[in-house]
Amino acid sequence: MTEQRTRTDFADLVRQRRAELGISVRKLAEQSVDQETGAQAKFGWISKLERGESTEAPPAAILRALSVGLAIPLRVLQEAAAAQYLELESFIWSRDRTTRVLAAHIEEMSEGERQQLADIAETFARRRTQRDGTSGRKPD
Repeated sequence: MTEQRTRTDFADLVRQRRAELGISVRKLAEQSVDQETGAQAKFGWISKLERGESTEAPPAAILRALSVGLAIPLRVLQEAAAAQYLELESFIWSRDRTTRVLAAHIEEMSEGERQQLADIAETFARRRTQRDGTSGRKPD
């Protein structure tokens, strides 16, 4: 029997993304098929996961299937599953999922595109520092 996890990163991600897409659990299960193996995320497992019931960690094929069904990068699901089932922390994790998605897409970018993104981040940081009159600290 699986012990109850205290982390819910993966379950929260699946539930929130499904809600963003406006689809039912059944629809998510139907469209979550791994193109490599044909494995499908099952309705009962997804439902149990979203209700916060104890589940086994999903195998790689189910993560790939959910990536298709949820239309999010596989890396985002892997990070969330690692956090929930293995209690691994990631330096790219954020509550609103923006840095997770951004980091997952970085692998798809060319070197030039990554440099452009780094330049944007540097410009943003400089402007915030100037606006706040700080040296990078958050305003009080």
